[in-house]
Amino acid sequence: MVKVFLASWALLLGMLLLMIGNGLQGTLLGVRGEIEGFTTFELSLVTSAYFVGFLGGSRLTPEAIRRVGHVRVFAALASFISAALILYPAMTYSWAWILLRVIIGFSFSGVYVTAESWLNNAASNETRGKTLSLYMIVQMAGIVIAQQLLNVADPAGYILFVIPSVLVSLSFAPILLSIVPTPAFGTTKNMSLRELYTISPTSFVGMILLGGVFSAQFGMSAVYASQIGMSVREISSFVSAIFVGALVLQYPIGWLSDRMDRRVLILAVSVAGALGCAIGWFGGSNIYALLLSAFIIGGMSNPLYSLLIAYANDYLDADDMAAASGGLLFVNGLGAIAGPVLTGWMMTTIGASAFWLFLAVLMVSIAAYAGYRMTQRPSAYADEDDYDAVPYTNLGIGVTQVAVEAAQELYVEAAEDMADKDEDAPN
Repeated sequence: MVKVFLASWALLLGMLLLMIGNGLQGTLLGVRGEIEGFTTFELSLVTSAYFVGFLGGSRLTPEAIRRVGHVRVFAALASFISAALILYPAMTYSWAWILLRVIIGFSFSGVYVTAESWLNNAASNETRGKTLSLYMIVQMAGIVIAQQLLNVADPAGYILFVIPSVLVSLSFAPILLSIVPTPAFGTTKNMSLRELYTISPTSFVGMILLGGVFSAQFGMSAVYASQIGMSVREISSFVSAIFVGALVLQYPIGWLSDRMDRRVLILAVSVAGALGCAIGWFGGSNIYALLLSAFIIGGMSNPLYSLLIAYANDYLDADDMAAASGGLLFVNGLGAIAGPVLTGWMMTTIGASAFWLFLAVLMVSIAAYAGYRMTQRPSAYADEDDYDAVPYTNLGIGVTQVAVEAAQELYVEAAEDMADKDEDAPN
């Protein structure tokens, strides 16, 4: 792991600064929006706008990279991000923030595609798994650090908008000055959504619902915390707890995933996430109950992302894995766009505590559908010993197709090794 870090530290440092910048502005807008008097529904539209832009960027950026190259695309999108971050406090209108968030989402998506391409290109077949794990750790660490920066200045001022702009600008230096050569960018074959649903209904439906969970966590948690009267320090701790849970519980759940029926684990993790939401609902304004609830829902929802992709892979040929991952990312993005809007509507209608109700309904729905599908199709692995050979790859919130395809490469290699062992085994 140390050798992998030394070989990729410049790229990882750049990604860390990117995640700090993005994580800070995501939470800051929820707090500042409350100060500016935005309604809950307006803030939900601001949140959704990011995912509209992100989904669009993930579809369009690869073509731009193929046409003009990584460096030009990277530099152009970096300029958009820096400009948009500075304009937030200067244009405190909901329509302006919605537009800026679309630009920010589109640009960050493109920047992630570019940076992840470089990182994947820097890794060898032997180090790709460790590199991907380090990348996910850096990603979560950046978001957690970002929440603590919320305490260094007044959210009603200008400084907290300058900090992410500076951090994002600085992040480009280690990436662009890296000695790693510019990577090639290939084209992934497409898979229709109908085909994807037919192959794995559990993963398809689960990814749509999970997109709503992710976007509500990322964009509406700070809005909820502000509405129930948390201080800025408490808000930063509350949002941090979501991502600390994701970081801490990812690996234990991944270990279990390789040793049991994944649908059982998907159901169990979803139910645990719903119970975590119940703690938040009944905890009221008790900060310790809310921190525990945030830790649980973050620790359950993030591994679900990887679980659903891994479960779909159980029914795919190696040649179809990359195309399927692209489809799953797309439907996850659709859920992410709708999530904040529905959350905002429920919080306006029912009250701030509807934040937990929305998350709980989605987690229960995932569990219920996984349970239903268990009655419709047997497990992909009848023999419990087979689970030891099925790899679970750690993937985090906000990764692009590049990172997911890198994870799929690991799965394909493992599947091919498994097939070779079966051929060599005595009959």
